[in-house]
Amino acid sequence: MVWSQIRHRLENDFLAPSLRGHIRYFVCCYSKCPDQEGRAAILLDGREVIEGSYWEQWSKAHLLPKDDKLEKRLHTEFPYMDDTAVKYGQFDQRQLYIAYREFSEQSIEKSLASDNMLVRIMALLDRRTGKRTLERLGKSIADEPEMFRLFYDIRCKAEKMAPQS
Repeated sequence: MVWSQIRHRLENDFLAPSLRGHIRYFVCCYSKCPDQEGRAAILLDGREVIEGSYWEQWSKAHLLPKDDKLEKRLHTEFPYMDDTAVKYGQFDQRQLYIAYREFSEQSIEKSLASDNMLVRIMALLDRRTGKRTLERLGKSIADEPEMFRLFYDIRCKAEKMAPQS
């Protein structure tokens, strides 16, 4: 599947009606870069909420906690993505494709419980995640990673629900 089809599905087929026209997924590949590396982002009303690029992985690596597992993940393609990686832009278009593939091939419940933060964010913004699920998630939102809480707040505001803290 090409990016335009993925983006169409994410923004039209999956995205909650209250967020349509507000959330946009962005991916670009730089044709003159070695291996056609690029960047990815999720935008809210034209502003990048999270963004990452292949090159940012290296320039921000010193900000990440020193952890052998994390260090290995920086030098390989992430099989999953945690809050720290998303927060510091330690992902690129490939990880967004990986997240989309996982998200589109499983139930919304599995996506909300995924180890991949990008998958969890896609699931949170999904039309199949209803108000009751948002209320249930709100009961334990304080225990969730920062990026998940940020998108939870975005979704609750779009649904005209008071975000729980």
